[in-house]
Amino acid sequence: MTFSQLEIFIKVAEQQSFTLAARQLGITQSAVSHALKCLEQHWNVSLFSREQGEISLTHIGQQLLLHAKEVINTAQIMQQEVHAAHGIQQGTLRIGSFGSSSSIHLLPELLKAYRERYPHIEIYVEEGTDAEVSRWISERQIDVGFAVLPKPQLFTFPLIQDIFIALIPDSYSVSKHSHLNIQDLQNYPFIMTRAGSQSHVEKLLKQHHIQPKITYQMSQLLTILNMVNLQEGIAIVADMAMPAELLALHPHVVKRPLFPNTQRQIGLAVKNQKLMSPACKAFIELAQSMFYQEEFSI
Repeated sequence: MTFSQLEIFIKVAEQQSFTLAARQLGITQSAVSHALKCLEQHWNVSLFSREQGEISLTHIGQQLLLHAKEVINTAQIMQQEVHAAHGIQQGTLRIGSFGSSSSIHLLPELLKAYRERYPHIEIYVEEGTDAEVSRWISERQIDVGFAVLPKPQLFTFPLIQDIFIALIPDSYSVSKHSHLNIQDLQNYPFIMTRAGSQSHVEKLLKQHHIQPKITYQMSQLLTILNMVNLQEGIAIVADMAMPAELLALHPHVVKRPLFPNTQRQIGLAVKNQKLMSPACKAFIELAQSMFYQEEFSI
Protein backbone atom coordinates (compact mmCIF):
# COMPACT_ATOMS: atom_id res chain seq x y z
CA MET A 1 0.00 0.00 0.00
CA THR A 2 1.35 3.44 -0.97
CA PHE A 3 0.22 7.03 -0.55
CA SER A 4 -0.23 7.28 -4.32
CA GLN A 5 -2.62 4.32 -4.31
CA LEU A 6 -4.62 5.88 -1.48
CA GLU A 7 -4.79 9.22 -3.32
CA ILE A 8 -6.04 7.44 -6.45
CA PHE A 9 -8.62 5.54 -4.38
CA ILE A 10 -9.89 8.82 -2.89
CA LYS A 11 -10.04 10.59 -6.24
CA VAL A 12 -11.97 7.75 -7.93
CA ALA A 13 -14.42 7.68 -5.01
CA GLU A 14 -14.96 11.45 -5.28
CA GLN A 15 -15.38 11.46 -9.07
CA GLN A 16 -17.13 8.07 -9.35
CA SER A 17 -15.20 7.69 -12.57
CA PHE A 18 -11.87 6.13 -13.51
CA THR A 19 -11.61 8.44 -16.51
CA LEU A 20 -12.22 11.69 -14.59
CA ALA A 21 -9.91 10.60 -11.77
CA ALA A 22 -7.12 9.81 -14.23
CA ARG A 23 -7.59 13.14 -15.98
CA GLN A 24 -7.46 15.15 -12.75
CA LEU A 25 -4.43 13.23 -11.47
CA GLY A 26 -2.62 13.54 -14.79
CA ILE A 27 -2.09 9.79 -15.20
CA THR A 28 -3.45 7.09 -17.50
CA GLN A 29 -6.67 5.25 -16.82
CA SER A 30 -4.76 1.97 -16.80
CA ALA A 31 -2.56 3.34 -14.00
CA VAL A 32 -5.70 4.13 -12.00
CA SER A 33 -7.07 0.63 -12.56
CA HIS A 34 -3.75 -0.95 -11.62
CA ALA A 35 -3.50 1.05 -8.37
CA LEU A 36 -6.99 0.06 -7.29
CA LYS A 37 -6.40 -3.57 -8.21
CA CYS A 38 -3.27 -3.57 -6.05
CA LEU A 39 -5.18 -2.12 -3.11
CA GLU A 40 -8.00 -4.64 -3.47
CA GLN A 41 -5.50 -7.50 -3.63
CA HIS A 42 -3.57 -6.13 -0.65
CA TRP A 43 -6.72 -5.87 1.48
CA ASN A 44 -8.50 -8.82 -0.14
CA VAL A 45 -11.71 -6.79 -0.56
CA SER A 46 -13.69 -5.15 -3.35
CA LEU A 47 -13.59 -1.38 -3.04
CA PHE A 48 -16.03 -0.60 -5.84
CA SER A 49 -19.00 -2.31 -7.39
CA ARG A 50 -19.13 -2.00 -11.17
CA GLU A 51 -22.54 -2.27 -12.82
CA GLN A 52 -23.65 -1.13 -16.29
CA GLY A 53 -20.68 1.16 -16.73
CA GLU A 54 -21.17 2.90 -13.38
CA ILE A 55 -19.10 2.48 -10.24
CA SER A 56 -19.98 2.97 -6.59
CA LEU A 57 -18.25 2.28 -3.31
CA THR A 58 -18.95 -1.01 -1.57
CA HIS A 59 -19.75 -0.96 2.14
CA ILE A 60 -16.15 -1.80 3.07
CA GLY A 61 -14.99 0.72 0.46
CA GLN A 62 -16.96 3.46 2.24
CA GLN A 63 -15.38 2.54 5.56
CA LEU A 64 -11.84 2.38 4.18
CA LEU A 65 -12.29 5.68 2.32
CA LEU A 66 -12.68 7.55 5.62
CA HIS A 67 -9.45 6.02 6.92
CA ALA A 68 -7.64 6.69 3.63
CA LYS A 69 -8.53 10.39 3.91
CA GLU A 70 -7.23 10.44 7.48
CA VAL A 71 -3.94 8.83 6.38
CA ILE A 72 -3.42 11.28 3.50
CA ASN A 73 -4.38 14.23 5.70
CA THR A 74 -1.86 13.15 8.35
CA ALA A 75 0.84 12.71 5.71
CA GLN A 76 0.19 16.21 4.39
CA ILE A 77 0.35 17.66 7.89
CA MET A 78 3.67 15.90 8.49
CA GLN A 79 5.08 17.31 5.26
CA GLN A 80 3.93 20.82 6.14
CA GLU A 81 5.48 20.49 9.60
CA VAL A 82 8.79 19.54 7.96
CA HIS A 83 8.57 22.56 5.64
CA ALA A 84 7.75 24.81 8.61
CA ALA A 85 10.75 23.48 10.54
CA HIS A 86 12.95 24.61 7.63
CA GLY A 87 11.20 27.97 7.48
CA ILE A 88 9.47 27.10 4.20
CA GLN A 89 5.72 27.80 4.17
CA GLN A 90 4.44 25.33 1.60
CA GLY A 91 1.45 23.06 1.34
CA THR A 92 -2.21 22.98 0.40
CA LEU A 93 -5.24 24.49 2.12
CA ARG A 94 -8.78 23.40 1.25
CA ILE A 95 -11.46 25.81 2.46
CA GLY A 96 -15.23 25.46 2.58
CA SER A 97 -17.48 28.51 2.32
CA PHE A 98 -21.26 28.91 2.46
CA GLY A 99 -23.47 31.51 0.83
CA SER A 100 -22.85 35.19 0.43
CA SER A 101 -22.09 35.80 4.11
CA SER A 102 -18.70 34.11 4.09
CA SER A 103 -18.01 34.02 0.34
CA ILE A 104 -18.52 37.76 -0.12
CA HIS A 105 -18.17 39.39 3.29
CA LEU A 106 -15.33 37.41 4.88
CA LEU A 107 -13.42 35.23 2.44
CA PRO A 108 -12.06 37.69 -0.18
CA GLU A 109 -10.38 40.00 2.34
CA LEU A 110 -9.08 37.04 4.33
CA LEU A 111 -7.67 35.26 1.27
CA LYS A 112 -5.92 38.43 0.12
CA ALA A 113 -4.19 38.84 3.48
CA TYR A 114 -3.36 35.14 3.69
CA ARG A 115 -1.89 35.08 0.18
CA GLU A 116 0.33 38.05 1.01
CA ARG A 117 1.73 36.22 4.06
CA TYR A 118 1.93 32.72 2.59
CA PRO A 119 2.33 33.04 -1.19
CA HIS A 120 3.46 29.43 -1.65
CA ILE A 121 0.39 27.78 -0.10
CA GLU A 122 -1.96 26.33 -2.72
CA ILE A 123 -5.55 27.30 -1.89
CA TYR A 124 -8.73 25.58 -3.03
CA VAL A 125 -12.21 26.85 -2.14
CA GLU A 126 -15.39 24.75 -2.23
CA GLU A 127 -18.73 26.56 -1.91
CA GLY A 128 -21.96 25.01 -0.68
CA THR A 129 -24.58 25.27 2.05
CA ASP A 130 -23.75 25.39 5.75
CA ALA A 131 -24.75 21.72 6.06
CA GLU A 132 -22.63 20.72 3.06
CA VAL A 133 -19.55 22.50 4.38
CA SER A 134 -19.92 20.73 7.74
CA ARG A 135 -20.21 17.38 5.97
CA TRP A 136 -17.13 18.11 3.84
CA ILE A 137 -15.16 18.84 7.03
CA SER A 138 -16.30 15.60 8.65
CA GLU A 139 -15.37 13.62 5.52
CA ARG A 140 -11.96 15.33 5.22
CA GLN A 141 -12.89 16.74 1.82
CA ILE A 142 -11.76 20.13 3.11
CA ASP A 143 -9.39 21.21 5.90
CA VAL A 144 -11.38 24.08 7.35
CA GLY A 145 -14.73 25.68 6.66
CA PHE A 146 -16.93 28.58 7.63
CA ALA A 147 -19.88 27.48 9.73
CA VAL A 148 -22.88 28.82 11.59
CA LEU A 149 -22.18 28.03 15.25
CA PRO A 150 -22.53 26.04 17.37
CA LYS A 151 -21.37 22.84 15.65
CA PRO A 152 -21.06 20.31 18.49
CA GLN A 153 -19.59 17.59 16.26
CA LEU A 154 -16.69 19.81 15.12
CA PHE A 155 -13.96 21.94 16.68
CA THR A 156 -14.92 25.56 16.13
CA PHE A 157 -13.33 29.00 16.32
CA PRO A 158 -15.69 32.01 16.65
CA LEU A 159 -15.30 34.98 14.35
CA ILE A 160 -18.25 37.31 13.97
CA GLN A 161 -21.91 37.86 14.78
CA ASP A 162 -24.55 38.49 12.16
CA ILE A 163 -28.25 39.31 12.27
CA PHE A 164 -31.17 38.42 10.07
CA ILE A 165 -32.89 41.30 8.32
CA ALA A 166 -36.08 41.76 6.31
CA LEU A 167 -36.14 42.93 2.70
CA ILE A 168 -39.43 44.77 2.24
CA PRO A 169 -41.07 46.33 -0.85
CA ASP A 170 -41.29 50.09 -0.31
CA SER A 171 -45.02 50.02 -1.14
CA TYR A 172 -45.77 47.93 1.98
CA SER A 173 -46.83 49.95 5.02
CA VAL A 174 -44.39 48.10 7.29
CA SER A 175 -41.50 49.48 5.25
CA LYS A 176 -42.09 52.83 6.98
CA HIS A 177 -41.34 51.31 10.41
CA SER A 178 -37.86 51.28 11.96
CA HIS A 179 -38.01 47.48 12.23
CA LEU A 180 -40.18 44.57 11.19
CA ASN A 181 -42.05 42.75 13.92
CA ILE A 182 -41.59 39.14 12.97
CA GLN A 183 -45.29 38.46 13.62
CA ASP A 184 -46.17 40.84 10.77
CA LEU A 185 -44.75 38.32 8.29
CA GLN A 186 -48.06 36.46 8.44
CA ASN A 187 -49.82 39.42 6.83
CA TYR A 188 -47.74 39.64 3.64
CA PRO A 189 -46.54 37.41 0.79
CA PHE A 190 -43.25 35.75 1.74
CA ILE A 191 -40.25 34.82 -0.39
CA MET A 192 -38.34 31.91 1.14
CA THR A 193 -34.61 31.70 0.54
CA ARG A 194 -33.32 28.31 -0.63
CA ALA A 195 -29.71 29.40 -0.12
CA GLY A 196 -27.42 28.78 2.84
CA SER A 197 -29.72 30.54 5.32
CA GLN A 198 -32.84 28.48 4.56
CA SER A 199 -32.62 26.13 7.55
CA HIS A 200 -31.94 29.06 9.89
CA VAL A 201 -34.87 31.09 8.53
CA GLU A 202 -37.16 28.06 8.85
CA LYS A 203 -36.00 27.57 12.44
CA LEU A 204 -36.66 31.22 13.18
CA LEU A 205 -40.20 31.04 11.81
CA LYS A 206 -40.89 27.84 13.74
CA GLN A 207 -39.52 29.36 16.94
CA HIS A 208 -42.06 32.19 16.72
CA HIS A 209 -44.90 29.93 15.51
CA ILE A 210 -45.22 31.75 12.20
CA GLN A 211 -46.57 30.17 9.03
CA PRO A 212 -46.07 32.79 6.32
CA LYS A 213 -47.80 32.78 2.96
CA ILE A 214 -44.88 31.54 0.86
CA THR A 215 -45.31 32.72 -2.72
CA TYR A 216 -41.81 31.95 -4.00
CA GLN A 217 -38.82 29.82 -2.99
CA MET A 218 -35.56 31.00 -4.53
CA SER A 219 -31.90 30.10 -4.15
CA GLN A 220 -30.22 33.17 -5.68
CA LEU A 221 -29.95 36.34 -3.60
CA LEU A 222 -30.09 38.54 -6.70
CA THR A 223 -33.35 36.89 -7.79
CA ILE A 224 -34.85 37.41 -4.34
CA LEU A 225 -33.86 41.08 -4.44
CA ASN A 226 -35.42 41.51 -7.87
CA MET A 227 -38.70 39.95 -6.73
CA VAL A 228 -38.86 42.15 -3.62
CA ASN A 229 -38.05 45.14 -5.84
CA LEU A 230 -41.07 44.15 -7.97
CA GLN A 231 -43.24 44.27 -4.83
CA GLU A 232 -43.80 40.50 -4.82
CA GLY A 233 -43.19 39.84 -1.13
CA ILE A 234 -40.97 40.10 1.95
CA ALA A 235 -37.80 38.05 2.37
CA ILE A 236 -35.55 37.31 5.33
CA VAL A 237 -31.81 37.04 4.70
CA ALA A 238 -28.58 37.36 6.67
CA ASP A 239 -27.38 40.95 6.95
CA MET A 240 -23.83 40.02 5.92
CA ALA A 241 -25.21 38.50 2.72
CA MET A 242 -26.61 41.87 1.65
CA PRO A 243 -23.86 44.24 0.41
CA ALA A 244 -24.88 47.89 0.40
CA GLU A 245 -23.75 48.20 -3.21
CA LEU A 246 -26.17 45.46 -4.29
CA LEU A 247 -29.06 46.88 -2.29
CA ALA A 248 -28.49 50.31 -3.87
CA LEU A 249 -29.28 48.81 -7.29
CA HIS A 250 -32.80 47.95 -6.10
CA PRO A 251 -34.42 51.29 -5.20
CA HIS A 252 -37.78 49.80 -4.18
CA VAL A 253 -36.32 47.50 -1.53
CA VAL A 254 -36.11 48.60 2.10
CA LYS A 255 -33.87 46.78 4.59
CA ARG A 256 -35.11 46.57 8.16
CA PRO A 257 -33.90 44.67 11.26
CA LEU A 258 -36.24 42.11 12.77
CA PHE A 259 -37.93 42.41 16.14
CA PRO A 260 -37.10 40.61 18.28
CA ASN A 261 -33.52 40.93 17.11
CA THR A 262 -32.24 37.58 15.88
CA GLN A 263 -28.53 36.86 15.73
CA ARG A 264 -26.44 34.08 14.33
CA GLN A 265 -22.78 33.36 14.99
CA ILE A 266 -20.26 32.54 12.30
CA GLY A 267 -16.87 30.96 12.78
CA LEU A 268 -14.44 28.45 11.33
CA ALA A 269 -14.60 24.71 11.96
CA VAL A 270 -12.23 21.76 11.64
CA LYS A 271 -12.64 18.05 12.27
CA ASN A 272 -9.78 17.64 14.75
CA GLN A 273 -8.00 20.55 16.40
CA LYS A 274 -4.95 18.41 17.17
CA LEU A 275 -4.49 17.38 13.53
CA MET A 276 -4.57 20.79 11.89
CA SER A 277 -1.83 21.49 9.37
CA PRO A 278 0.40 24.56 9.81
CA ALA A 279 -1.37 26.14 6.82
CA CYS A 280 -4.75 25.57 8.46
CA LYS A 281 -3.58 26.91 11.83
CA ALA A 282 -2.22 30.03 10.17
CA PHE A 283 -5.51 30.59 8.31
CA ILE A 284 -7.57 30.35 11.50
CA GLU A 285 -5.21 32.60 13.46
CA LEU A 286 -5.29 35.23 10.72
CA ALA A 287 -9.09 35.06 10.49
CA GLN A 288 -9.49 35.56 14.23
CA SER A 289 -7.05 38.47 14.22
CA MET A 290 -9.08 40.15 11.46
CA PHE A 291 -12.68 39.39 12.43
CA TYR A 292 -12.97 38.06 15.98
CA GLN A 293 -15.46 39.97 18.11
CA GLU A 294 -14.88 40.04 21.88
CA GLU A 295 -18.59 40.02 22.69
CA PHE A 296 -19.02 36.74 20.80
CA SER A 297 -20.76 34.09 22.87
CA ILE A 298 -22.13 30.64 22.05
